[in-house]
Amino acid sequence: MGRIIAVNSNCYHGYSIEQAIDGIAAAGFRYIELTATKGWTEHVFPDQSFERLWQVKERLAEKGLTPFSMSGHCNLMDTGRIHDFISNIRLAAFFGCGYIVSSIGEAHLSDQAVASNEVVAEHIRALVPELEKYGLTLVLETHGDHGSGRILKEIVDRVGSPRVGINYDTANALFYGNVDLGADLDASMDAIRYMHLKDKGGERTVWDFPALGKGWLDFPLVFDKLAKAGNDCPFSIEIEFTQAGAKDLAEINQAVKDSAEYLTAHGFVL
Repeated sequence: MGRIIAVNSNCYHGYSIEQAIDGIAAAGFRYIELTATKGWTEHVFPDQSFERLWQVKERLAEKGLTPFSMSGHCNLMDTGRIHDFISNIRLAAFFGCGYIVSSIGEAHLSDQAVASNEVVAEHIRALVPELEKYGLTLVLETHGDHGSGRILKEIVDRVGSPRVGINYDTANALFYGNVDLGADLDASMDAIRYMHLKDKGGERTVWDFPALGKGWLDFPLVFDKLAKAGNDCPFSIEIEFTQAGAKDLAEINQAVKDSAEYLTAHGFVL
């Protein structure tokens, strides 16, 4: 099996899941990362009716898209949100996904002290039985306080389960982590199980994430590092535009098509 190359439905933030499915399929992709992020993009969500979720399943099948992963972001350090995340695990299993994506969340204890990596690992380790029960792999995203692969690798190593790895978001590692991209990939490569391909435009600290190839992120470096390491982790494209968002649906569809063309030009098969 070749590398899975998908599009995150979050690219269509503010638009329906049907519009996301149609646009992603029209660009030639065969895989999708469904988004179930509470209060942000609820394209699918545990509180939706069975009939509604089944409609989405049928639309995916009709358009030839496989839902192989789910973006189910929760603050995993907030014990009050763990039930929400377990519900997302079950929802991911309903759609037949193999991966569930989440950032860790701001790792603070009740007294606002910053939690150690071991405390973070303990919180995540408690989810492993649920992951095993539903056959899912949790991939932790470079984000916020955990904006580098190096930091996440230490946490993943402490968790010590094949059910937990890193989702390396290429632009987040720059935006949040301010990393040397090549060095950070080298430091975390053996724990990277998934990758959000996201470009970076504008200044490093500016919210600007355009179509692949439209920013300045060094994707040839990323591809070369993965190839040399023999890492064939899935790719999921994420386009978040600027803080103003996309101007309309046509702009999103074009950005998804541009990203497909960029990957094809670099030798990848969708």
